[in-house]
Amino acid sequence: MTKIAARGALGKVAENLVALDVSIPFVLADTFLIVSGRNERQVAAIADGVEEAMLLEGHKLLRIEGKTTGRWILLDFGDIICHVMHEEDRIFYDIERLWKDCPIISLADVEAPAEI
Repeated sequence: MTKIAARGALGKVAENLVALDVSIPFVLADTFLIVSGRNERQVAAIADGVEEAMLLEGHKLLRIEGKTTGRWILLDFGDIICHVMHEEDRIFYDIERLWKDCPIISLADVEAPAEI
């Protein structure tokens, strides 16, 4: 599931993708996928791309927060929570630091879809 979401984000030119296994300290989800966009419009487009990719694979969006502002959009798919953040907000909140003890999930083999 994480790689599906990452592929959807890359399809909208997301940057700095990080996936964390939060299954032990955070019982509500297994994975956080954190990605950045350069502006509010791109952040919204990335969130749409993640949602579309997940829906195509049969994973329904349970909740979404932050869509109206486009600064930090949280997409909750149950097992995976995707944080799509404006690059400035990502630096400011530094949520990777909060979850620094969690293992990183490799996304090295994830590529953007052929049609961007």
